[in-house]
Amino acid sequence: MSHFPPELFFSPHKTFGPLRYKIFSSPHKYAQGKGIIQYLGLFVKPLQGDTAVVVCSPSRQSSVGRSIEESLTKHGAAKQVVFVNFGGECSWEELENVNNQLKGKVKGKPAFIVAVGGGKAVDLVRALAHQLDVQLAVVPTLASNDAPCAACSVFYKPDGKFDEYVYYPTDPYCVIVDSEIIAKAPKRYLVSGMGDAMSTYYEADACMRASYGINPVGGRPTEAAVALAKLCRDLLFEYGVQAVKDIDRGEVTEAIEKIIEANTLLSGLGFESGGLAAAHAIHNGLTAHEGSHEYIHGEKVAFSTIVQLCMEQKLDEAKKVAKFFVQVGLPVCLSDLGISASDLQGIQLVSERSCASGESIYNMPFKVTPDMVRENILSADKIGVSVKGQ
Repeated sequence: MSHFPPELFFSPHKTFGPLRYKIFSSPHKYAQGKGIIQYLGLFVKPLQGDTAVVVCSPSRQSSVGRSIEESLTKHGAAKQVVFVNFGGECSWEELENVNNQLKGKVKGKPAFIVAVGGGKAVDLVRALAHQLDVQLAVVPTLASNDAPCAACSVFYKPDGKFDEYVYYPTDPYCVIVDSEIIAKAPKRYLVSGMGDAMSTYYEADACMRASYGINPVGGRPTEAAVALAKLCRDLLFEYGVQAVKDIDRGEVTEAIEKIIEANTLLSGLGFESGGLAAAHAIHNGLTAHEGSHEYIHGEKVAFSTIVQLCMEQKLDEAKKVAKFFVQVGLPVCLSDLGISASDLQGIQLVSERSCASGESIYNMPFKVTPDMVRENILSADKIGVSVKGQ
């Protein structure tokens, strides 16, 4: 499998050279609310053309495809809507598959592309839109991570192991989040999104404190990004437990709306313009361990956040975060992720992969080594076990 030519993508670490400016990036528009999917066509009408392409899984097409098609045609955004199937993994192989489907259904370049689904679907379609040089509209059906608002994709290998980050020069044109759709999704995904979102402030703060820290769009963190990341964390602590209770009823409550915004918008802006650090690098390391493969992104990031706080010697904060994770049902120790604390060889593998060249772990404001990561994975595990036993 050959990847796209390097010049097709954007390298934030090379673009601006040694002189690093503060850079803040965001989608053109973000809209959230119950039933808002019916107005998708209004938000993308400035992009109007003959054909719109919607990429989603067959199940998503069955559940929301008709609403999307009706909105796009009713509001004059497109004369026809073509659906392309997403196979489930954001990999180079799947991108080629989606590309081949598209070539068989659409002649020429579509007016725009709509990504419908969870984080992997959004990341895959983001690469497709950039390759075709068309604008992207995102309709998340889960609030499981902060992918919708970003200008980068996380690519995985077909077996689920982390492959690489791919960066793009622009964010999505718009992100339309129907909170009613989110509220009907399995609770696990909203909870996982809280794990991903909780890391946002701690990583942005670490990146800001490191004079060499750089965010995914190629600049230094802005004060605005760190402030948004802090608000994200504060909303999780204030509304997270209530949102978990409310989601079981399938109702769209104030707590659920707050958590959707935290998981999607605030975390998205906070990580992209604030920066990533150890937590997401350790997540990437965890994907190398077979025991973690059945766990989704935010669940692995949750435990990784505790590890980062241990690395920073912020043990009281690590315990506070771990207690919150226990309350909402997120992993706080190795056994929660299918890994034994006695598997020192496996933990060493995770530690070394976390410290791979180019990883965000080097945005930490001190020197990081695999041995440091290993020791703090074990320290975080002990904190998690202790908190669960209380």
